[in-house]
Amino acid sequence: MADSRRKFDEDFKQGAVRLVHETGKPIAQIARELGVNEGTLGNWCAQDRRRHGDGALSEGERQELRRLRKENAELRMRCDVLKRSAALWVEDAMRR
Repeated sequence: MADSRRKFDEDFKQGAVRLVHETGKPIAQIARELGVNEGTLGNWCAQDRRRHGDGALSEGERQELRRLRKENAELRMRCDVLKRSAALWVEDAMRR
């Protein structure tokens, strides 16, 4: 059985990705409208994001990430302290 893969030129791909970005419609809907496989259009959008750096964090997101990492570290430390104190309490209760 012959493999009949369709070939799309760069202009078509860029236009399809632009439709996704500008209309805000889901990739699946745009893909149906254009007659393209949903996964193919998703790959084109992912390539565009990587190419244009849209995956980079904004300054506000970086600040929030730092704050959340610091908060996470503090909560882990508190959890460890509580575990140790509970273990000591159980050990003390067992001796009595």
